[in-house]
Amino acid sequence: MRHLAFRGCVVVLALLSARALPAAEMTWTFSVRISATVQTEPARIELQWLGDPFPISGYTVQRKDPAGGTWGEGVALPGHATGYVDEQVAAGRSYEYQVTKYGAGYTGYGYIAVGINAPPVDDRGRVILVVDKTIGAPLAAELARLQRDLAGDGWTVARVDVSREARPPAVRERIQAEYRLDPERTRAVFLLGHIPVVRSGNLNVDGHGARPMPADVFYGDMDGDWTDANGDGIYDQSTIPSDIELQVGRVDFAQLPGANSPVPYPGELDLLRRYLDKNHAFRHALTRPKSRALIGDAMGDAGGQAYAASGYRNFAALVGYDRIETANSATDAPAAERWISRISAEDYLWTWAGGAGSNTTIGGVGTHPPYADVRASDLLSAKGTFYLLLGSWLGDWAQSDNIMRTALAAPEFGLAASWSGRPHLFYHHMGIGETLGYGIRLSQNNRELYQNQVQRQLRGVHIALLGDPTLRQHQLAPPREVSLQAGNGSVVLAWKPSVDPVHGYHVYRGAGAAGPFARLTAEPVTDSRFVDTQPRSGDTLYQVRAVSLQTGPSGSYFHTS
Repeated sequence: MRHLAFRGCVVVLALLSARALPAAEMTWTFSVRISATVQTEPARIELQWLGDPFPISGYTVQRKDPAGGTWGEGVALPGHATGYVDEQVAAGRSYEYQVTKYGAGYTGYGYIAVGINAPPVDDRGRVILVVDKTIGAPLAAELARLQRDLAGDGWTVARVDVSREARPPAVRERIQAEYRLDPERTRAVFLLGHIPVVRSGNLNVDGHGARPMPADVFYGDMDGDWTDANGDGIYDQSTIPSDIELQVGRVDFAQLPGANSPVPYPGELDLLRRYLDKNHAFRHALTRPKSRALIGDAMGDAGGQAYAASGYRNFAALVGYDRIETANSATDAPAAERWISRISAEDYLWTWAGGAGSNTTIGGVGTHPPYADVRASDLLSAKGTFYLLLGSWLGDWAQSDNIMRTALAAPEFGLAASWSGRPHLFYHHMGIGETLGYGIRLSQNNRELYQNQVQRQLRGVHIALLGDPTLRQHQLAPPREVSLQAGNGSVVLAWKPSVDPVHGYHVYRGAGAAGPFARLTAEPVTDSRFVDTQPRSGDTLYQVRAVSLQTGPSGSYFHTS
């Protein structure tokens, strides 16, 4: 049976078939597409946004600290405004803005976090790497490399190996035990392999009936009360019982045989190895997706839910509003203009796609008749890096051959996917160097601090990230061939420079490969040599990280390799 995306979408699809251009192209009006430029002397932030084709009665601009929980007093602007200048700012800091616009019968929201030469992050805290025991031996080399990469990015790594047959409460207890060792610094959980899947609640997230949903939030909630009243192994909670403490992401290729693919998929181990290889390549800037975004919207406004606004809103802050492209989703669109064709032909850092869905298809944005479907196997050739997707059944990602998990199975691209639109997700802090996990945790805990005109399923247990939660969007090639020479009471480090233009290099020292590492350089070293005149006794490891001033549509911050 063919399933439409949500109740009410029959009308939307009928409208699409009657127009040369899709109604979905106007979905961006429910967002405010904000980018920013900054200067340091005097310190100044200038927000810019694209105006509407419809009359706007006014805008309100509000500001807060990025970690704050409430917006400040609003500044009212006229309906013709396309920007705002904030001079009550200081260099070396970051700020966050909400811009609300008031249209005739609709309200749009935009969000951006802006840095003005914000300082580098040396210590990102602890990440608990939860590894499926069955992959530990065959992927030993790749896991060791991942742990080095995490430590090299400022994480202290705590690894926990668990059985894929373990009960979820037992796995959570292992995570909680690690968390209690250092609750202030423990910030993320990376589930790698077939970690036991939790199901919880009775949610009708897509108009196809209430049912339990996969709930990885369970592994990030360190103090919530999760109950199972009837003892069936499915938790009772449909919304998260307390705020989520840890950023959670999962990479899991179990039950991904590619049953309807023209060519069977590689096996589970090979897919995990592929993911870890491309994760490493992305972190080291060996693969460089272009900083642009593509939206394929076959959903339309949906009574103000405006699912694709998730894409327009986030991507303006992350790649710039002038680098967002919209694929043709009209019913008579040429195949070459559809979302799947464009994202298979060229690479994109970010993408949003939504349409009538099934576990393995998204309608209206592909090329397979009769519904212009994208099939899961099509994503093996796609070149999206970070996916936001929406459609019926997609959010139940634990199903065999689920299309969101398949997005992570591509050979070179495809590092993360999340179901965005019910509710809308907010990843805009990645513009100033935050992680995917930061965005998903913020979205899970959102109590309407971040808004869309209609925002359904807030704090649902189904809100999840498929992918490495520690990934950041900006890349910087590290220094090469670091060497060490000890003698005469000092240690001399030397290296070949990064292939990228850099501000300099910071040098770090630690006692073990898992971290933590402490920075030794007060300011970036501008040559390719550093002398540690007071080396510590015992086993010591050093890191050298390139530093650049990352500038873009979210301002500027000092970014490390």
